[in-house]
Amino acid sequence: MIKHILSGIKAYSGTFKIISQLGLWKYFWIPILISMVTAAIIFSLAYTLSDTIGGFISQVWPWEWGKHTVFIISEVFGGMLILVLGFILYKHLVMALSAPFMSPVSEKIEAHLLGKEAHSHRNTSFLQQLWRGLRINLRNLGMELLWTLPILLFSLIPIIGVVATFLLLLVQAYYAGFGNMDYTLERHFNYCDSVRFVKQNKGLAIGNGIVFMLFLFIPIIGVILVLPLSVTAATTRTVALLNPEKVN
Repeated sequence: MIKHILSGIKAYSGTFKIISQLGLWKYFWIPILISMVTAAIIFSLAYTLSDTIGGFISQVWPWEWGKHTVFIISEVFGGMLILVLGFILYKHLVMALSAPFMSPVSEKIEAHLLGKEAHSHRNTSFLQQLWRGLRINLRNLGMELLWTLPILLFSLIPIIGVVATFLLLLVQAYYAGFGNMDYTLERHFNYCDSVRFVKQNKGLAIGNGIVFMLFLFIPIIGVILVLPLSVTAATTRTVALLNPEKVN
């Protein structure tokens, strides 16, 4: 597992070279625009709603004693909830809407890595790729929320909260990497087989997703570069897993 996580992280080291060598930057403009607009909307909502949610949560405490402490805890939890949900919604929305643009990029990288040989890929249209992206990311959104909400509650407990924060990062990273890998997998596997493949290679998904999540903490530049670099990194490692005899 750790070896595969490190492999997913190391894959980012050659991404700029591949993108520039294949002239892929022009394919990323629409996904970058989608990424920036989505980030701006979610950030605005998070800024607007965090205090409101915190105040709403604190109202469940009917007593006067400890009310101030409960309010502070509620504000912290409300801010964390908005931040985490914002990250979750951001990545799934961007990945789903960018699928028709990222799949061709992934295919060009795969052809380059395999020496431009003829491949028997699944032929999919723009709308089919969009539907595939929506289906995968809606599934991942539901699963991620199922894990995230209880982890958020545990994060409020002293000491255990540190472990919960680490688990939260791993969960978010896994589903981010999942989405990036699927741009390649959609040409080779159906929906169910793709889910099974990522589960068998969850270390790679986590490694790719860890860097993806860290990029989002870099103002503006992170939102611009996160998708091009993470998709390129995920493609190189996914193709290597699918063709171990041809790609190192």
